[in-house]
Amino acid sequence: MTLQQLLVRYTAFAVAATAVNLATQRAVLQLGETGVFFTAAMAAGTLTGLVVKYLLDKRWIFFDQQSGLKHQGRTFSLYALMGVATTAVFWITETLFWLTFGTDAAREAGAVLGLVVGYTVKYQLDRHFVFTRRAAEAE
Repeated sequence: MTLQQLLVRYTAFAVAATAVNLATQRAVLQLGETGVFFTAAMAAGTLTGLVVKYLLDKRWIFFDQQSGLKHQGRTFSLYALMGVATTAVFWITETLFWLTFGTDAAREAGAVLGLVVGYTVKYQLDRHFVFTRRAAEAE
């Protein structure tokens, strides 16, 4: 896969996962807009976005064809772990935009900005620590 193809795919998958994340957040925020609902919305959105992005990256970015519960569990656990710091960037950015501007549009703009930064860093972490077998074969 060329660098251009990789960038297009990875960007498309990041957009898809972001859309799932934000749609989940909107659904949770329909229940209320207090801090508790805001926190629940971010957590639920993060989880749904993580699962979607993992499934797409595993198959179409890193070409990991291995199956089995043990492999899947290990790979997903590492993938999620690599996302902890990048999720913090996303949550902090989204929260700062929400607290600063107080609108849903600003909250979502902060979320998108945080996710762009987070996904950029996460690709490198995943390539070096999660999908190491395929990355080594590609070099």
